[in-house]
Amino acid sequence: MASSEIEVVSPTESTVLRQQVQNERQHGAPNGTAPASASNVVNVHSASAYGDFEKLRFYVEQEGASVSIPDGNGYYPLQWAALGNFTHIALFIIEHGGDVNAADNSQQTALHWAAVRGSIAVADLLIQSGARVEAADVNGYRAVHVAAQYGQTAFLNHIVAKYLADFDAPDSDGRSPLHWAAYKGYVDTIRLLLFREASQGRQDKEGCTPLHWAALTGHAEASSVLVHAGTKKELAVKDKAGFTPAELASDKGHRQVAHFLSNALLTQSNSLGKKLCGRKMRDIGFAPLLLSMILTCVFLFVNSVIAAPSFPKITAAIGIWAMIALSLAVLALIMFRRCSSKDPGYIKRQEDLDKHANTEDPLLNFDFNNSSVWIGDWSQLCPTCKIIRPVRSKHCSTCNRCVEQFDHHCPWISNCVGKRNKRDFFIFVVLGFLTSLVGGAVTLYRVWTALQFFHVDANWLRFLVFQHPGIIAFMVLDSFILLAALTLTIAQALQIARNITTNEIANAKRYGYLRGPDGKFQNPYSHGCRKNCVDFFIHGYLDDNHVAWPPLEQIATVNH
Repeated sequence: MASSEIEVVSPTESTVLRQQVQNERQHGAPNGTAPASASNVVNVHSASAYGDFEKLRFYVEQEGASVSIPDGNGYYPLQWAALGNFTHIALFIIEHGGDVNAADNSQQTALHWAAVRGSIAVADLLIQSGARVEAADVNGYRAVHVAAQYGQTAFLNHIVAKYLADFDAPDSDGRSPLHWAAYKGYVDTIRLLLFREASQGRQDKEGCTPLHWAALTGHAEASSVLVHAGTKKELAVKDKAGFTPAELASDKGHRQVAHFLSNALLTQSNSLGKKLCGRKMRDIGFAPLLLSMILTCVFLFVNSVIAAPSFPKITAAIGIWAMIALSLAVLALIMFRRCSSKDPGYIKRQEDLDKHANTEDPLLNFDFNNSSVWIGDWSQLCPTCKIIRPVRSKHCSTCNRCVEQFDHHCPWISNCVGKRNKRDFFIFVVLGFLTSLVGGAVTLYRVWTALQFFHVDANWLRFLVFQHPGIIAFMVLDSFILLAALTLTIAQALQIARNITTNEIANAKRYGYLRGPDGKFQNPYSHGCRKNCVDFFIHGYLDDNHVAWPPLEQIATVNH
């Protein structure tokens, strides 16, 4: 079967959910919170499905019903209890002879069913009672595959971290949990699997990698995560039908994904020709260009404005303002060097932590109660750096590092702007604005006095272009820097006053911690304009260890 014709039929989907829908239509949906009415519960199977402990105990202890006999569809009471995450029901069934490894007609066990709803408590009970973690059904699906199919990230992480489940195991068609997560577009599950170094290059029986599957279904964010965390070799892999992921996405009409993958493949193909002195152009950025512009402006200002031979003699007042402009330029260059070379807040990567790391699973022993680091959001896992990054951090694809309180990557300083250099960056843009403003004002005054001195009225532009081209060049460069610095100054000042970053503004919809209980935007880190500004200018960064709103539990709930 060609990759473009892949059809996914999971026994868990085709049997469990169909039976569940049938029961819901007949009796009402079980929600695990309230027992069903007497008319709904007619045997041990329905009592297990609806979590009615008293009915279940009545059927077993009073009427002698067995908990080891499947219903008409081949499903066991323990499977229904696992699906509903009814731990007390499951425990009762096990204590009364229920087989934790009993399999239905599709060879799925209760653990498979627990994976559908992410029933962690029941999974613990089942495995500790002897359930096989690696039990496979007729299609080779293990609990890890089912969890990936349904996006049950927490469940998947739990059985991998605590019970060492094989998170990269192939099913009968050679498809790993990462294939399934990519196909379904469950980005959090993809991040977890990549964090645990699941293979991105594995090809199934159709020759498809996980990236093929993400492209097949047009999941843009899933494709982006896979590309950024991968080796880029997966972009050129062809399936047995001869399709690359980009071609497959295009064939299926997913233009956005196809465009992204095509650009990524093109960037990879041209990367060898984009080196300069051993470094890629993207790493160098535009910092040398900006430095050249600043130095050129200083040179033109001194030679074409201040020391122009045909201009009237400079006055003391203008001389003072000129010195102020030059002093500001020197300070701006100093701050330019600081914010370009300073660590913006790189978070230590796994190789940096390995020297002091605990030998046990990092996601099992991690302090999830630290609100400055973890708020229950799986997007905090960085599959590239292999770290759990604090809230408000982001992985920069250009620097290939995670940056704390990431604001943006600025190509003009060839560095990220983050927690440790944002104050330097803000001072730099303010100095750039003031330098351009004062320098431009001095230049305009000098031009005006020269035009008055030489009595030039109608042909003043011709006079400047042909006799003082340096002034024209300076004013063009100065105007560009002035507008850019003014825009950045205003934008950064507003963000500082609100204690929010450029990245958070641009991606507010993606970050659950920026939404209130009503789903509307609300920044939990803002403590008022005055305190935000004071904290920033005193400490150099804004405090994110204490949230003004809401409580940690509420933030985690919002994210899920």
